[in-house]
Parts: sequence; structure tokens; C-alpha cells
Amino acid sequence: MFDEVISFIKNINPERNFIPLHEPVFSGNEKKYLNECIDSGYVSSVGAYVTAFEEAIAAYTGAKRAVVVVNGTQALHLACVVAGVGKEDEVITQPLTFIATANAISYTGAACIFVDVDKDTMGMSPESLKLFLETNAVIRDGKCFNKTTNKQIKACIPMHTFGHPLRIDEIATICKQYHITLIEDAAESIGSTYKGKATGRFGLMGTLSFNGNKIITSGGGGAIITDDDAVADLAKHLSTQAKIPHTWEYAHDHIGYNYRMPNLNAALALAQLENLDSFIEKKRALAIIYKTFFEKKGFNFVSEPEHAFSNYWLHAIILKDRTERDAFLNESNANGVMTRPIWNLMNKAPMFAQCQCTNLDNAQWLEDRVVNIPSSVTYKENESN
Repeated sequence: MFDEVISFIKNINPERNFIPLHEPVFSGNEKKYLNECIDSGYVSSVGAYVTAFEEAIAAYTGAKRAVVVVNGTQALHLACVVAGVGKEDEVITQPLTFIATANAISYTGAACIFVDVDKDTMGMSPESLKLFLETNAVIRDGKCFNKTTNKQIKACIPMHTFGHPLRIDEIATICKQYHITLIEDAAESIGSTYKGKATGRFGLMGTLSFNGNKIITSGGGGAIITDDDAVADLAKHLSTQAKIPHTWEYAHDHIGYNYRMPNLNAALALAQLENLDSFIEKKRALAIIYKTFFEKKGFNFVSEPEHAFSNYWLHAIILKDRTERDAFLNESNANGVMTRPIWNLMNKAPMFAQCQCTNLDNAQWLEDRVVNIPSSVTYKENESN
């Protein structure tokens, strides 16, 4: 049924029996920086590459500060802690996301509230967020409370799906109106911008991921970016077990976390960041190739939304229904082309089944239809036609 599609994808990736969804590319200074790191003896969470990578991430995104940590999930958790999210609080997020978003909220003891997404961005819908708050929220003493649960709605965490920016400026305006802290889950969207501004920079904090399958990787790693020095200082302090700096004393003033990125990972990540723009250029070129092909064949290829510049981390197509989606997944994977469906909605997971939700028609529609296709930057441009 999908022979022509599978053949086309294989032709972009010649001489390979198995085509992965996404694989890292190490073509720059990775080995050089790793060797320098090993030679220095500083391979753990103290070392020159940690500082260098933090400064480079801040400069690349335009943020004032960056704090690097062990992975994107812990970046989200730490951001929630710094924002004051705790037990008995609530955090608004989207159901169509990788589970790390909901898990990180849960680590604080807070409960998730799920609002719908937009079909064109696959990210949180400003209309759904606004409708939920108009119906359920009340402001008391400059704080937002849920009229149904009487709990404070402390934060909102939208996620930029597959690197495509959502309408984050509208979300930011709504959050400000309702005194809700905005934390962006930009784990998939480093290098993406919305109306010329980097994702992750529209709220108090943004979080990034450098997992092995991301557009740049440190094996494992994440970061918090912010324009607030006090926020950055607290995040950095908490990530190092909240140890008060001293030559020999072990004194701690908060419940802290062992979340600091090791120097080895930072060395790898810094070399990767140097090639990020070229990776994005290749991904955007591949997007054009895919879009041209799939539109000719009557498929809906997911393109960057209006006002957005996307890194196209993972390419995606939209099938006509779940039956066609499953048929494509079965046939492509059986023929050595790795494809994956978009995530199951978070509100369907047993640990989040009791969470408050809005109407989730768009999220359900996308869950039934969206499939990711091979998205590595190693494709052969001259083999694409």
C-alpha cells in the first residue's frame, strides 16, 4: 500500500538496510574537546566546558543566562521547583507531549491540568487555555486559583512539538493576565524561533534537552535558560545539592539535587552546538524534499506554522485516520524504515487519568493520525529525486 513512500525514503538514504528515525552526527570538534576534557582530569560536574557550554547556549538563544543539567526532564523539574511549584499546586500543560513534561510536574507533588492543542502547531492552544481559565479560574490576592479544586494554578508549561513553535506570545499574554508563571518546554526546539525570538525565551524560564535523539546531543543533558539572574543563580545552586560554597565545609541551605551536567557531556555538547546551524539547514532542506513529494502524493506533511522558523527536529506526516496510520507504521517498520506514531495522550495514562481536562478534540485527532518519519541530517541530497 505504501511501497512508493517507503522506496522514496530509502532512496534518500541509499546503501542502508535500516533507516533510523533520528541519529546523531559527530563531524566537528567532539573528539578534540573530549580528549581535552579527559586530559584536564575534570570529567564530572566541575570543569571549564560546563561554563563554556552555559555561556554558548545563552549566547545562541539570546538568553541572559543558562544553567546546564543532566537531562531535559530534570531541567523541567528544576524549573518547576525554582518557580515555587509544590504539593497541592496545579500546572497547566498539554496532553499531546512526551511524558517527561507531565512527569516533571508530578515530581513536585503538583497536579497537571490538560488543555487542548492546535492542529497546525500541535502545541498548546491559546484559545483552549483562555477558555479554561475564563471558566475555571479566579484571581485572589494576585494569585490564580482553580474554582473547582481551590488549588493555586502556579505555572503553565506548553511544549513546542517536534521543533515547531506554538503561538507562544499569545500564551505568554494569557499567563501574565492570570498571574501564572510561564515555563516553556523547548526540549525539541533549540534553534527554532517565533516572530524572530528563540523558543524558550517567552516566559520566566525555558528548558532544553540534549538527549541522544535530539538535534544536538551530549548523550544526556538539558538546560534552563532565563533572563533573570536570581532565577539562574537559584537553579544552579539547587542543581549542586544546594551546597554553600566553601573550601572544605559541607553546608547546605535547601533541599538540593544532583543535577549538574558533567564536564564530559558539556564538552560533547559544545562541539555539537558549533554545528547546530548547519544541522538545521540540512533538516530544513530535507523538509522541502519531503513536502514536495508528500503533497504530490496527497499526504499532509507537517510544515512550520505561520510566523515560525522551525528546526524541523522530527519530520511528520498526517494520515487520514488511525487505521491508515497503523497500516503505514506496520509496513514501513517491517521494511527497515523506522517510523513512530505521535505520543499517546497523557490524560489516558493511569497516573494522570484523574487530571482535569478541557475538550481535547484536536489532541485526539492528531494522536490518531500523526507519524514521524526518518529525520536525520545524513540523507543524500543528490539522491532525493
